[in-house]
Amino acid sequence: MLQNLNSRRGGFTLVEIMIVVAIIALLATFAVPGFMRARLRTQATACKEDLRQIDQAIDQYAMEKNKANGYTLLDADTKALAGYIKKSTALYNSLDGGAPVDTLGSAITVTGVVIGNPLTVPATTVTAVSAVTDGTFWSPFVTGT
Repeated sequence: MLQNLNSRRGGFTLVEIMIVVAIIALLATFAVPGFMRARLRTQATACKEDLRQIDQAIDQYAMEKNKANGYTLLDADTKALAGYIKKSTALYNSLDGGAPVDTLGSAITVTGVVIGNPLTVPATTVTAVSAVTDGTFWSPFVTGT
């Protein structure tokens, strides 16, 4: 009898393994959409931070160059903004080449912006993250149409 018990091999049956796999798949169906929403929300926050940095760069540029509220930024002013953004960042690199680009790759219009007015969030960015943002998320910026 004792010899009979010891000769039996231990391990999991196919049914047990299938149950574990089914439970893991069920948990994954709940977790993956949450991770995707969190990733999209993070991208939206990064785009908003890019706008804040550009807005602060415009304010610093206006103070140093004695530009009053109501002054409209020209193309030369836009290129000068690169000096007010931290070097070796994606935002700096995009400003150095011309128009700044946010984290999602949408161009942010700076030329023609009136100092004292809020920046406009690119319409493509608003559309791309609309699933995780509401109307108040982009405040104090204006959403593009």
